[in-house]
Amino acid sequence: MRDAPGPGYVVHLAWMCLFSAVPHGGAKVLERTFEEWMRYRDECLRRMASEPYPAGLFCNRTFDMYACWPDGSPGTAVNVSCPFYLPWFEKVKHGLVSRRCGADGQWVTVNGSQPWRDYSQCEEELEDGAEEEGARRLMVSFKVLYTVGYALSLLTLVSALLVLTVFRKLHCTRNYIHANLFASFGLRATSVMVKDALLERRWGAEVLQVADWQALLSHEAALGCRAAQVLMQYCILANHYWFLVEAVYLYKLLIGAVFSEKNYYRLYLYLGWGTPVVFVVPWMAAKYLKENAECWALNENMAYWWIIRIPILLASMINLLIFMRILKVILAKLRANQKGYADYKLRLAKATLTLIPLFGIHEVVFIFATDEQTTGILRYIKVFFTLFLNSFQGFLVAVLYCFANKEVKSEMKKKWQLWKLDHPALCCTQ
Repeated sequence: MRDAPGPGYVVHLAWMCLFSAVPHGGAKVLERTFEEWMRYRDECLRRMASEPYPAGLFCNRTFDMYACWPDGSPGTAVNVSCPFYLPWFEKVKHGLVSRRCGADGQWVTVNGSQPWRDYSQCEEELEDGAEEEGARRLMVSFKVLYTVGYALSLLTLVSALLVLTVFRKLHCTRNYIHANLFASFGLRATSVMVKDALLERRWGAEVLQVADWQALLSHEAALGCRAAQVLMQYCILANHYWFLVEAVYLYKLLIGAVFSEKNYYRLYLYLGWGTPVVFVVPWMAAKYLKENAECWALNENMAYWWIIRIPILLASMINLLIFMRILKVILAKLRANQKGYADYKLRLAKATLTLIPLFGIHEVVFIFATDEQTTGILRYIKVFFTLFLNSFQGFLVAVLYCFANKEVKSEMKKKWQLWKLDHPALCCTQ
């Protein structure tokens, strides 16, 4: 026998639903569950209004926020089927929920106010609940991981951008390209953290009544996180196309191509910041017209998902080809100038490992493995590596191509020496 909450049950159920499909999008499950709950409630109210009342003493028909109850005879138990709005209804569709009609013609209550009911046959199985709770905790851990990664990356990227901006001797096309890549990483990190903050604020709002849920799940309430989602998709595309710019520029330098850096830099800007707009706008239109639900994070129709993924795949494959060509050029140059075989292998390995984060080559591994297509342990492995690499990649790129750069370190050292000469009292006091 179970004592169930009264009007607040819908709130309790909603939070259960929010995590019932982790990591496939609990918020979407919540939205659908609440829509089904409202349909169940409306059908119940219509049925109660249309059926005639019995004669004599009886317990009144009612909807107690959980199930629809017909009139009950005094001193009997009333059984109804498990409500169809439950996310796990297919598992409990043959189950029953029951209430007792007292001898006085009143429904039996708990503590004098809350309705008593036995809904044990309609509960989700404990094993499924434990598995979902484990998945929820794992995804919370992943969120902590990538939040730390994006925060660290953002701090490092902003510092790197300041260095490249403040030191005039570092102003050149190569560093301008690096700066744009850093900016795309910084915007991506910002958009992810803003989106998470908006979602947390939205789902963390106090909900006490049915009207609160209706407002929470309205399209107006989702505008902020949808805007952040659009910005995030734009930044992801900009990331990949600035990777492509880096690859093209480096390849031209290595093969000794003669070109006007000033004219090409304008084309690089169009490629890096303009190309994403060409794909984000139609994706946004498709989402608004065909999948205008929640924060546009789920991909029910994979055709819309490919509007974003095809340009990413294209950029990644071109990067991979250029990467192989660059390695071939580096290999040839190292062979021509090698002094020792061990040193030659070390320099080749260093060049290879340095180019991988710059071009985003690691993303080719998971480019076809979408969240919707992977299941079980493979999905969690894919999610972990994707979140880890994407969140910390900005930090790695900023360190490798700014703070670990010999030119940058030399310029910073000169500025430090000049500052010490200008402020001897501050740096030389014992």
